[in-house]
Amino acid sequence: MDKKIEEIKINTEFIKLDQLLKWANLVESGAAAKMIILDGNVKVNGKVETRRGKKIYSGDIVEFSGEKIVVKKEA
Repeated sequence: MDKKIEEIKINTEFIKLDQLLKWANLVESGAAAKMIILDGNVKVNGKVETRRGKKIYSGDIVEFSGEKIVVKKEA
């Protein structure tokens, strides 16, 4: 069974990973996002990412806690 993929739209060139987790309502705070990322619980394009400031661009796929998010830039 495939995971549901949620599309998150951004109106900037990129969004930082910790900000994306907050924007998508997957974490309650920046501090929670930081810990989750540092603990290696987040994947970007299939690879574990431990940098909370990792720039996420349109087309990138972020996975966390059974959720998949694809980032799309608003036109």
